[in-house]
Amino acid sequence: MLGLANNVGALNAQHNLTRSSMNLNKSIERLSSGFKINRGADGPAALVISEKQRAQIAGLRQAIDNTEKGVAVVQTAEGALNEINSLLTKVRSLALDSANAGVNDDDALAANQAEIDNALETITRIATNTQFGEKNLLDGSAGFSATATDSDITVQGVVSSSDTASGNFAVNITTAAARAATTGTARTAALAADETLTINGVSITLDAGMTQAQTQARINEFTAQTGVVAENDPTTATASRLRTVEFGAEAAIDVVSNVAAAGDSSGFGTTLISVAGTDIAGTIGGVAATGSGNVLKATSGDAAGVSIQVGAATDVANSATGAQGYVNIQDNSLVFQVGANQNQTVNVAVDAVSATALGVGVAGNQFASLSDINVTTATGSQDALGVIDAAIDQITNLRGKLGAFQQNTLESTANNMRTTLENTVNAESVIRDTDFAEEISNMTNKQVLVQAGTSVLSTANQSSQLILSLLR
Repeated sequence: MLGLANNVGALNAQHNLTRSSMNLNKSIERLSSGFKINRGADGPAALVISEKQRAQIAGLRQAIDNTEKGVAVVQTAEGALNEINSLLTKVRSLALDSANAGVNDDDALAANQAEIDNALETITRIATNTQFGEKNLLDGSAGFSATATDSDITVQGVVSSSDTASGNFAVNITTAAARAATTGTARTAALAADETLTINGVSITLDAGMTQAQTQARINEFTAQTGVVAENDPTTATASRLRTVEFGAEAAIDVVSNVAAAGDSSGFGTTLISVAGTDIAGTIGGVAATGSGNVLKATSGDAAGVSIQVGAATDVANSATGAQGYVNIQDNSLVFQVGANQNQTVNVAVDAVSATALGVGVAGNQFASLSDINVTTATGSQDALGVIDAAIDQITNLRGKLGAFQQNTLESTANNMRTTLENTVNAESVIRDTDFAEEISNMTNKQVLVQAGTSVLSTANQSSQLILSLLR
């Protein structure tokens, strides 16, 4: 039926032409943008999934960058530790040379000590100055630190382990540390005759006529060799007391004289006197700790690795016993964001490696740390070797821990994230990227439809002219 008022055919043709034109424009947009989803209307569910995957992809890329920066931090620290290792090896050689007591004179020993002091200063300087950007790595600020609430406790440091945790840990002393000490008979006169006093294998000549003060001064000239100090006995001012410089069972006194004990002699007699100190004993955080001298070190439990010195260093007997407050351990480990999502982090603690923090609390040793070693005596050289070996172990263990962290945590995580990134990008591409082969075919089809629709609309518009021709 032909109608003049309503050209239904033209409307139908126009409707289909509009649809074909819209579809053609979408195909052109997809081909020109490279995406088949450019707005929510193109695929709401697909858009939601794609945007989440895009966020994950960006996160993975940043996490990979973070991990690579983390590797750079670890390598910076490890490089400095390698130099400290070299210095410790040199220091050990010097200590071994000094231990060769039958060859070296005092000048040679002093020269070795001067070189060791210089090396220890360099170790501390490296520990203080090694930074990544402005972040210190080896001064202890990137590891575990500890503070004590009791004035009788001095924290010597924390060598972190897998057990170490942050928190407050109660300190309880069950056995006080003590120095070895022995008191001679009371003095009533100057020395009546020359006397030879042998202390810890060192012969000391005392001259006739020496007063008690002069006798003590002569004995103290040999303290560096004997590890023993002479002083007035605090309870009997007329008697001399010998005490060790160090605390603990390894701090012993063996003393004998060639003159019988009397009021006009040194007072120690011809019978060998042998006394030893007492090692401290107690718990940290409720777990039994290892005592050496007046140093208590936690070797297990959540406080593992913390070393504390208890009591005043000037007392013969360390009177601190019972509850001694708390040690507060803080975890300042380096934290690396190695995942694309919240809380996907790893951390590593880098202990302090200054000379004062190395070789701490070596059992049966007169030196409290690497910074205290003195090789000007044969005994000091032997003890120095024990401390140096402990410091070398500490540094190499830290290097091993950092190496394992770099290889097994950072680099392995980065490799895994690269694989995940590849697969996630592929998944997002399937959802969002244009399939050019398919879309070109669709565009060709839409172009044909638009061309055909345009032609049909033109024909449909001519139907009104045909109706007018009937009226002529």
